[in-house]
Amino acid sequence: MAVLDVLSKDIEHGGRTYRASGLSAVVTGAAHRGSGHGRQLVAAAREVIAQSGADVGLFTCDRPLRGFYESAGWSVLEGSVLVGGTPDAPFPGDRPGFDKVTLAGFFTDRAKRDAEAFRHSRIALFPGEIDRLW
Repeated sequence: MAVLDVLSKDIEHGGRTYRASGLSAVVTGAAHRGSGHGRQLVAAAREVIAQSGADVGLFTCDRPLRGFYESAGWSVLEGSVLVGGTPDAPFPGDRPGFDKVTLAGFFTDRAKRDAEAFRHSRIALFPGEIDRLW
């Protein structure tokens, strides 16, 4: 009915290294949309990430889906942009033609203390050329 990927890697931000995870390829079958399956899955993924030892959860979504992800427990990271791709070929979430917002969860005590460093910033994920944004 609904499916998503949880991707994880270490990232460096503000001179510190964090274990980060994020959502990718979130989709609910057309016949099942509006029945809560996607929201339930996204909320469950947030809990799995929180319990996995990840410091932070980070991903982008299309602006019209902001409320959907917030209703599943994620918070908008105002003014922040995830930068995918590679250092030589960056793929930022604010590139022309994109209308994305960045969502986050801060799970460890250290990440909660450092949360302000993520706000209004560019956050380099650099996952590579295949899944360019995560």
